[in-house]
Amino acid sequence: MTGILLFATLILSVLLYDTRRRLGRIERLIPDHQALDHAVPVQPERPEHQEVEAIAAPDLDFQPPAQFVPLTSDSGAVPTPAAANEPEPGEAQSEPEFEPASGPESTFPQRAIASWTGLGFEDLFGRKLPIWAGGITLIVAAVLMVKYSIDTGLLSPVVRVIMGLSFGGALIGMGGLARHRQEVVRDIRVAQALAGAGVGGLYAAVLAASNLYELVGPGTAFAGLTAITALALGLALRFGAPCAVLGLVGGLATPAVVQSQSPSVPLLAGYLAIVIGAITLLSRRQRWAWLGIGALTGGAGWSLLTIAMGDLDSGSTLAMGLLVILFGLGLPALAMEGRSAPILRAVTGVVGALQLALVVARGDFAPLTWGLYGLLSLAFVWLAGRTPILQRTVAVPLLTALGLIAIWPVPDAGLFAAVVVGIAAIYGSYALRHLWHVTGGLVGVGLLGAIALGGYMVSFGKFYEGNTGQDLRFALLAMAFAALPALGAGLGWRSSERLGDARFALLASCSGLLVVLAGMVGLPEWCVSIVIAVVAAALLGLSVTARDSRLAKGALGFLSAAVAALVITIETTGELARLFQAASVPHPARAVLRWATLCIVATGFAWRNAGTVLRYALQPLAILLGYGLVAQLVPAAWLPVATAAALVALVEGGRRRPALAPEPALATLGGLLVLWALEPMGYWLAAGALSLGGNPVFYTDLPSVGVAMGRLLVPAIALAVTLWRSPEHQPAIVRAGGAALSGGLTLVGVHILFKQLFTIGDYAAFVRVGLAERCLWQALLMAMGALAWRYLAARRIAVGLIMVSIAHNLVYTVALHDPLWAKQAVGPWPLVNLLLPAFGITFVGISILFRIVPDRAEYWTRIGDALRMSMILLFAFATLRQLFTGTVLPVGEVLEIENIGRSVLAILLAIGFLLWGIRNSLRDWRLASLALMLGAVGKVFLFDASGLEGLLRIASFLALGFSLIGIGWLYTRYRH
Repeated sequence: MTGILLFATLILSVLLYDTRRRLGRIERLIPDHQALDHAVPVQPERPEHQEVEAIAAPDLDFQPPAQFVPLTSDSGAVPTPAAANEPEPGEAQSEPEFEPASGPESTFPQRAIASWTGLGFEDLFGRKLPIWAGGITLIVAAVLMVKYSIDTGLLSPVVRVIMGLSFGGALIGMGGLARHRQEVVRDIRVAQALAGAGVGGLYAAVLAASNLYELVGPGTAFAGLTAITALALGLALRFGAPCAVLGLVGGLATPAVVQSQSPSVPLLAGYLAIVIGAITLLSRRQRWAWLGIGALTGGAGWSLLTIAMGDLDSGSTLAMGLLVILFGLGLPALAMEGRSAPILRAVTGVVGALQLALVVARGDFAPLTWGLYGLLSLAFVWLAGRTPILQRTVAVPLLTALGLIAIWPVPDAGLFAAVVVGIAAIYGSYALRHLWHVTGGLVGVGLLGAIALGGYMVSFGKFYEGNTGQDLRFALLAMAFAALPALGAGLGWRSSERLGDARFALLASCSGLLVVLAGMVGLPEWCVSIVIAVVAAALLGLSVTARDSRLAKGALGFLSAAVAALVITIETTGELARLFQAASVPHPARAVLRWATLCIVATGFAWRNAGTVLRYALQPLAILLGYGLVAQLVPAAWLPVATAAALVALVEGGRRRPALAPEPALATLGGLLVLWALEPMGYWLAAGALSLGGNPVFYTDLPSVGVAMGRLLVPAIALAVTLWRSPEHQPAIVRAGGAALSGGLTLVGVHILFKQLFTIGDYAAFVRVGLAERCLWQALLMAMGALAWRYLAARRIAVGLIMVSIAHNLVYTVALHDPLWAKQAVGPWPLVNLLLPAFGITFVGISILFRIVPDRAEYWTRIGDALRMSMILLFAFATLRQLFTGTVLPVGEVLEIENIGRSVLAILLAIGFLLWGIRNSLRDWRLASLALMLGAVGKVFLFDASGLEGLLRIASFLALGFSLIGIGWLYTRYRH
């Protein structure tokens, strides 16, 4: 009882707060300038003899505040100012009192003005709360009186109960008298408090008679409490909300406080239906929304507790199911009106669906429980068609039903099919009916998608076991479910709103997904990618016909899934190896069909999106799929050639149809060619890296002729043609990069082919013809550079080739394998041998470079002169050595005559450098002449003369002397 009283106190406090809020709202309806019309502040300094005219507003028992005074009266006279705000000495300062206007002549504005003056802290806690607290105190007093009589043993149980009933009735009577004599009491809350206390006393007396003294049985107590609840609801019509609160609390508490060994669930359901229904109707009549919400909340709590407690027979299940439907959909329609009513119906509908789902689960998924759920579903969709806010919650009972089906332990096939068909029929018909209506939207799409996909997946999960014949049945089942969203899309084909949102695209995509699932179940694994690609193509075609770009985006998703399916199954079919090497495929026809289907579909997508940003993804995809198709038909060795041919064909097609914008496709084909060139380029680079350490490059270390032709030269030619035939508006960096790539592949390929001419496969062959091979290669590079400059006006290419030739000569012929210190056969005949081209390549190359880029000659003159002088010296000394040794220079000892010849040769070269420097005003040549002469003098004096005797010694000194005199004379002549 104490808990009930506490709960009632809380409810009354909430009601009081709500009353205060409503009064505040009324205050805001009448602005201050209306409540205090024609009032101005009073001047504080006034003569004492002036008096204020008392002007009363008609029909108002209202005295304005002291600080305000009206300006005009009803008669139109101007009043005198009011007295000063401060009271006279000796006067008591009192606050104005506001008496409410009595009688029917009182109007709403007058009450609003009165409320403006009062509802503050003192009014709330001085006038209102004490009345409610007094009523509650009377209830507590009644309880304490009964307890005192029990403790002292003054009264027998029967007398106590009778006194409790009498006391409660007396309080109700006193409440009626107080309401009847309102002119004396002048506050309706007094009557409400007395009546509420009387109802509480009656509840306490009946409960004491039943549970405390056992004077009556559970049935009699139940009937008594029900009667008291009905009385409380009746009194609420006369006395107001407090009696309704007690009726609500008592009505909900009655089943709990009346104990029974075998409670009747149907009886409880009937009682709750009557009590909650009565309270709901009362809340609607009195417009107490909070009362209806409280009643429905309590009823839902009782139904949930009863369902959760366990085993329910058929009658109990039916009773609770109907009660849940009543609480979830029936009574909320009567509970309240206004803007909050749809929200309440949506919430109670969702709660009812969840509770009924619990009934189905606890009832072992019996046909009766499924029938109740179907009844709830029918009522829910019927109300949703008339309540817009409920349309957003239709998915809750649908998804709940699908969840119940999913957890159904061992369903009977017939009942399972009936349930699925019933759910699809109820919610599907609702979704189709409202899908293209003005109030329809994506909610209907979600419902159809949930029915189709969810229904199929739960059916598949429950009954699919992979047995023979099941694949076809479940494929047909998926097609049947696919018909539902397809029907929805078809209904909107002629709708004017079809292009306004994504409904049509989502429905078509949902149907396509179910068709894909049908193909995955009913067809072999290798067909999955084909099925998805066909669905993607169908959706793309439908998007074009329907002019729906959203559907085209959905089709892209299916294309991506098709590619993913191809990649997943590619390894199991053996098709992956054929993309980059020679391999056999168990089923070539299947492989061709798979790749061809996806290639055609991807090409269609790329064609459709040629002018959009999607071409950067679709064109490469189409190219890769086309490459995979060709790989299933063509041997691996010919794949680079086929790719190069496709590159040339595509660039020509792009010239004829510029709208195709095939740049991404061209880049993809170029990338494929580069990938094919990586392996031979890797072998060539590895051999070249080793050659920088002095190791000869044998032709056996390089790729074969076929590889060089197919994977290097043909792609290089294709890239060159592509650059030549491409539009001129290509970015400079693209053209430069393409030219560099083409040139590099060409150079490597030609070098590999060139290495096949001399077939240098061991060190002996390298000594025999290595110098000749290098000289010829360097001369070819220089010749190609000269021709590119002369006939193609390709100055950059020419400079690049010539510089490569010079660099190759300096690194390999001059530094690593110089004939003077490396074993390289130069030829048996003097002067007519390989020494002239070996050291003349750089000499000639520098001269050609200065002619090609004369504007750069002044910057490179000193380096060029240094290289020329170096080449002359090397050639001269190598030729001298060849006169004494023959074809291989580093063999044999150096004789004295050869040693003297070196000194003489150095002097002659110094004279030559000096003459050339004087003639052409080249200071570097003159300085080199002096350095060479000094070296020769030092060599003669320090080495040559010390080992000579007789005429040879004299001759050497004579030669040296005349040389020095000649050099001095030349310098003297030049300087003067």
